Amino acid sequence: MLAHTGKRLTTRITEHVQEKLQAAADIMGATLNQFVVQAALEKADKVIESESSIVLTRRESMRLLDLIENPPPRNEKFLQAQARYQRMKNDDGSATE
Repeated sequence: MLAHTGKRLTTRITEHVQEKLQAAADIMGATLNQFVVQAALEKADKVIESESSIVLTRRESMRLLDLIENPPPRNEKFLQAQARYQRMKNDDGSATE
């Protein structure tokens, strides 16, 4: 009896794509399914990593640290936006009570 290992993913591919994937799987000594899942996981890891981090140059890093330690003075537009935000936040809070 086969154990259920999880969800099933089904896709339609051309014969050319299947042949190419199968050739690569054969080279790796894996089944087609194992190869496809492993390749998809590797790609998913790369996408998640690239979207989860920001790479800064040394100059950009130093500028960011300087801005954190010495923020610019708040101008009138900032103060107006902050006041609008506080009003919206207060309006939302009173509506749900």
